[in-house]
Amino acid sequence: MDEIPLIEDAHTLEHDVALAMAGDADALEAVVRTVQQDIYRLALRFLWHPQDAEDASQEILIRVITHLSSFRGESGFRTWVYRIACNALLTLRKKRMEQQSLSFDQFAEDLANGLADSPLSVEDDGEQSLLLEEVKIGCTLAMLQCLDRKHRLAYILGEIMELDHIQSADALQITPATFRKQLSRARGSILSFMTAQCGLINPDNACRCSRRVSTAITLGRVDPTNLIFATSQQQAKRFPLVLGEIRALEEYRRAAALYQSHPEVKPPDAFSLWLQQLLAEMPDRSLNDLSV
Repeated sequence: MDEIPLIEDAHTLEHDVALAMAGDADALEAVVRTVQQDIYRLALRFLWHPQDAEDASQEILIRVITHLSSFRGESGFRTWVYRIACNALLTLRKKRMEQQSLSFDQFAEDLANGLADSPLSVEDDGEQSLLLEEVKIGCTLAMLQCLDRKHRLAYILGEIMELDHIQSADALQITPATFRKQLSRARGSILSFMTAQCGLINPDNACRCSRRVSTAITLGRVDPTNLIFATSQQQAKRFPLVLGEIRALEEYRRAAALYQSHPEVKPPDAFSLWLQQLLAEMPDRSLNDLSV
């Protein structure tokens, strides 16, 4: 589950924002490094692929920096950042996963046809855990792609990241009532699909991550030598215990808990290097000259 910033942390962020708007380069760096993780997590869940999330996060961060002077404090700074991020993601051209135009019916058919008769057997338990984690995360993130953009964002903000209705509505620039409707529809679609198809949420279902690994490798969806989602062997090995806790929850809470069980995602090293270079150039460049 994502952590909610402590009040004193929020106060520190708002203080840094005020200094950054006054031209303090160190404060600007602190602000950018504070929100870049939030932006990347949102982009990854929205776009599925880390490279697409990285590209989108770069664009969003530049928008945050170049529009910083327009922040009026009418909402919290993080909410303002989410508003910029949501606007950018909603207007982004279709990325690799969206280009497949997935629907829940197509996804269900893919799941039914992608099950091996027996789980993949590998000698190393750690490798097996990571492969299962890769399939689990990739599959559940792909389910989000079956939602249209506005419902996908509503689900990510309200259900996975647990922003309240006021914050989420502000970020999406819609009324709280409209947001609640979008979240309810998105939640219903995801929960209905997972309850009917996902063996993690409902153990009576045929689909199991262990039965999808072989097919995923054969189709090139998973490269055992270059995993893109499973980053922690320790967390992967712990997942069976976490899964027991998820299944003990009320049914309507299980889907969100499954998404929240994903490991904490961090931007790749290349993104950190780009950000470091961008911040280093700030004293010598006009904000209006910045571009991705």
